[in-house]
Amino acid sequence: MSWTKKVLRINLTKGTCTPEPLNMEWVEQFLGQRGLATKYLTEEVPPTTDPLSPENTMYMITGPLTGTMASTAGRYSVVTKSPLTNAVACSNSGGFFGNEMKCAGWDMVILEGKSPTPVYISINDDKAEILPADEIWGKSVWETDEWLHAKHQDPQLRIAAIGVSGEKGVLYSAIINDLHRAAGRSGVGTVMGSKNVKAVAIRGSKGVNVEDPKAFFEATTAAKKVLAENAVTGEGLPALGTQVLMNVINEMGAQPTHNYKDSVFAGASKISGEAMLEPRDSDGKPNLTRNAGCFACTISCGRISTIDPQHFSVQNKEDLHHSYHGNSGGLEYEAAWALGSDTGIDDLDALTYAQFVCNEQGLDPISLGSTIAAAMELFEEGVITTKDTGGIELNFGNAEAMIKCVELVAKGEGFGQELGQGSARFCAKHGRPELSMTVRSQEFPAYDPRGIQGMGLGYATSNRGACHLRGYTVASEVLGIPVKTDPLETEGKAGLQIAFQNATAAFDSAGICIFTSFAWSLEDVAPQLNAACEGDWTVERLGEIGERIWNLERLYNDAAGQGGAADKLPPRMVTEPATSGPAKGKVNGLDIMLPEYYAERGWSAEGDVTAETKARLGL
Repeated sequence: MSWTKKVLRINLTKGTCTPEPLNMEWVEQFLGQRGLATKYLTEEVPPTTDPLSPENTMYMITGPLTGTMASTAGRYSVVTKSPLTNAVACSNSGGFFGNEMKCAGWDMVILEGKSPTPVYISINDDKAEILPADEIWGKSVWETDEWLHAKHQDPQLRIAAIGVSGEKGVLYSAIINDLHRAAGRSGVGTVMGSKNVKAVAIRGSKGVNVEDPKAFFEATTAAKKVLAENAVTGEGLPALGTQVLMNVINEMGAQPTHNYKDSVFAGASKISGEAMLEPRDSDGKPNLTRNAGCFACTISCGRISTIDPQHFSVQNKEDLHHSYHGNSGGLEYEAAWALGSDTGIDDLDALTYAQFVCNEQGLDPISLGSTIAAAMELFEEGVITTKDTGGIELNFGNAEAMIKCVELVAKGEGFGQELGQGSARFCAKHGRPELSMTVRSQEFPAYDPRGIQGMGLGYATSNRGACHLRGYTVASEVLGIPVKTDPLETEGKAGLQIAFQNATAAFDSAGICIFTSFAWSLEDVAPQLNAACEGDWTVERLGEIGERIWNLERLYNDAAGQGGAADKLPPRMVTEPATSGPAKGKVNGLDIMLPEYYAERGWSAEGDVTAETKARLGL
């Protein structure tokens, strides 16, 4: 039960849509979603494959809990080989699209090959079609969503689409579903664009069954109570969203500022979750309109915001979609940091507008903001000038310049074409690769690893490039979940990071949101899986599945040239001490943590998965 046990394989080259059975032997090893799709990827796409070639394959996949009444069970993932990192890409999204896929009777939709012309995929329960998308090629995500709803005359249609950036080959393009939920990192939207696929539109009416309904109801009810009574999932996230972190991380001296030159941002309070609640001087309205939740979510951390119509970013712009002047997905912490403190900008409305552009045109705001910040440092050092930027005075703190860059990247035009390749390629082109704050060419998220040591180890070893969602030791080092550890110390961080990485892989593969892990452990997840699914899903088994997934990803990356040699941080993080805040004088101790990490993983001193570890995990 819970799995539909059906896969829809779409060969874009041949123009065929073929159902096939889900590989249940692989389910036993990898559970679903992230883990299961990675297994399919490793079996079907050689590690040396060009990510933007027709030979790369894209897997849109649900987990066994997706579409059920488990809290946050609306998740789906997009797994492919990343054009940004040349490594495994797995990007997880919420909203309602994952539930609709499951209700249509599919655990996974596979896109392989390349269509000769622009198309979109239409799925209505068992009926799947490849249809022309010429009328919406060159349109934004929001325009595409509007067109598809009008064409199919179904308000309950759920759509995942790319914007112009995905068509133009911006290497960190996202797939946006439900207008402002994103499979956001590693360029999965770029892969979709390379296949000439504009959107996937799904309508499902079948529902989702579980193995033991009574036990499932009891397990999910108990788990929801845990979420409601937790300070983070029951109070902080509903009230302030992920922006609850802005002031907290800044006060810890771990707020990356000015392309990570600094770790405290003077303007943090102006772009925080608290600031989003304050009435504006112009019209007395706050930036935040309300919170919002994804399918089955009892946390509701999403933000719905409105921009001040008198703000410079929206004045006199006739080409703006009407939603810019209304409500849309508001600022999340990662976007507020990357487009804000990292670029030295404390203009809340400018950042909200930039977030809207990312949603409408399908961009990862982390990589976008970080790349602009790196360009700003290059500009201030005189490495690039207005001749390179198309006349933009690209100084830190210049909100109008940031907005211009965001719009150019979104359209894939002019200077935006360069920025659209990411900071690693941009900085290397201009002779300063050390100014790119990346691992495996993917930009850092919002935590300075000099002030939160475990996150530095997480960035360096993350299988999809620098990432916070693969091993969020901030939970322990900052919030004290499940235990409080000292963020400035390296001792014990190898074991802590491994525990988070393994557990996260299991959460991702179950079909639930990683934010539940602020309150839940695998002991809360196992009873829900046991009641929903056939088989015996214990805490120990889920932990082993998480470890197996991590090692499988690592093996694929190693064969793709992204193994142990890539487990490093930019020089700034290990040679330039933090200049202020609690971490003043500290660098990241990766040289201490990494050997311990390899040993505890059961890997060689060079970071290779050993034969013994492979045998133990059945790889």
